[in-house]
Amino acid sequence: MHFAAKLLDFALQPLVWVLFLMFCAWIGTYWSLQTTRRILAGTLMLLLTLGWQPLSEALMRPLETQYPELHPEASTDSFAGVIILGGATSAAYLAGAHAQPLINDASERMTAAVALYRLNPKLRIIFTGGEGGLIASGPSEAARARRFFSTMGLPVETMIWEDKSRNTFENAALTAQIPGINKQRPWLLLTSAWHMPRAMGVFLAQGWNVSAYPVDFRTASTTPWTAYSLLESIGLWQLALHEYAGIASYRLLGRM
Repeated sequence: MHFAAKLLDFALQPLVWVLFLMFCAWIGTYWSLQTTRRILAGTLMLLLTLGWQPLSEALMRPLETQYPELHPEASTDSFAGVIILGGATSAAYLAGAHAQPLINDASERMTAAVALYRLNPKLRIIFTGGEGGLIASGPSEAARARRFFSTMGLPVETMIWEDKSRNTFENAALTAQIPGINKQRPWLLLTSAWHMPRAMGVFLAQGWNVSAYPVDFRTASTTPWTAYSLLESIGLWQLALHEYAGIASYRLLGRM
């Protein structure tokens, strides 16, 4: 199942579509030059479309707006703690090559957790994340996160670490197995806004009493019609398609 998910991720990358069309164009040169020209024209149109940000953000926005954004200084006194989902540290092979802790473009999952702790030092912090790659190539994400939080001055010895999970379903299941964790108590669930619908669905389906704390927003309520960036927009396409596919597959499997 894990391999199938990674294979689907690969197939949903927009640049893979472009490469496939270019390959078809190359094959087409053996039969029809006109067909090749049409395929190349279609490839160019696809690239132009992929870079238009109003379209990619329109695809992403419904994911990010399902749960309201909370004020960073909102009271957390009524919660037992916060569960931080992995996905914000750089790849294990990079982490193993450098002394400094490395985080990626979902870094708000980490920095927001630091802010929550400083606002309420009594809040229990759980980090859940093992190695999501097909082949483990270094320290687990929990170990990488521990390095980051240690440099931020958080008491990593009293934090709770789950370092075996490979996906969102396992985040919820394995965290529930940690001794002393009562999933019936109210918990904050901290992850990227675009990932929150699937995360909340999975945790609620497994009986967790969680409230959403979305961070790492990628869209606003509107997008300027002139906004264009192939690099940024392709990233949004890839994230959004990954999440929609994940939601669909989890529903089919009865995981949410």
